[in-house]
Amino acid sequence: MKGINMHAVKGERLVVHAAHVGDAARVGEILEVRGEDGQPPYLVRWSGDGHTGLFFPSSDAYIDHKESPDSSG
Repeated sequence: MKGINMHAVKGERLVVHAAHVGDAARVGEILEVRGEDGQPPYLVRWSGDGHTGLFFPSSDAYIDHKESPDSSG
């Protein structure tokens, strides 16, 4: 099985779809990219509670690339 192909830079937002209908998506700011060439894992600070943790995204997550201060493209 092939892994999730993601590319992110510090400062971008990570969004995880809600597991249940009616629940809000989880949104966090990527503080560090620990994989090669923008690949996971990511150190993320989650909005809402401010919890920081290492995150390995799955198919229910995506990177919000717009308005990233560190984006080069």
